[in-house]
Amino acid sequence: MKSQATPKHILFVCLGNICRSPLAEGIARVHFEKKGLAWRADSAGTSGWHEGEPPCENSIKVAKAHGVPIAHQRARPVCEADKSAFDYIVALDRKNLAELKAQGFSNIHLLGDFGGFGGEDVPDPYYFPDFEGFEKVYSMIETCVHDFIEKVENGSL
Repeated sequence: MKSQATPKHILFVCLGNICRSPLAEGIARVHFEKKGLAWRADSAGTSGWHEGEPPCENSIKVAKAHGVPIAHQRARPVCEADKSAFDYIVALDRKNLAELKAQGFSNIHLLGDFGGFGGEDVPDPYYFPDFEGFEKVYSMIETCVHDFIEKVENGSL
C-alpha cells in the first residue's frame, strides 16, 4: 500500500449535494482506496435545500451499479470551516464555481477542466427525464475525478 506523507483533502461541490457531488465524493473515495492513498473526500452544496437528505435515488442506483457506495452520505451546505479544512475545492459547474468564489473560497477547480472535457459543466442529472442521463453524468464525473486525482498526486496541481 502506498503511503502519503501529506494526505490531501478534497471537497466536491454542486448545488444541492444530492446528485453530482455525492457521486464525485464516492468515486474519489473508491479511487483513493484502490491506490492506497490516505486522502479524504467530502461533498457539499452551495445551497442548503436538501440538508440532511441522502443522495437522490438515481445517483445511489448508478453509483451502486459501478460498485461505489454513496447511500450513507447526507447533503450539507458548504460552510466557513471548509475554507481551511480542504486542500482543493472542486466545483461541478461554473455557476457553483462563481458562488464559491463569491463566498471567498480559494484553490477552486472546475471538474470539467479535467479528463479531456475542455471546461464543460457537469450537467445536473436531477432534471433529466430518464436514468440514461445519470449514467452519462456518472461516466463524465468518473473520468474527470480520476484525472484530477492523478494531477494532484503527480504534483501538477
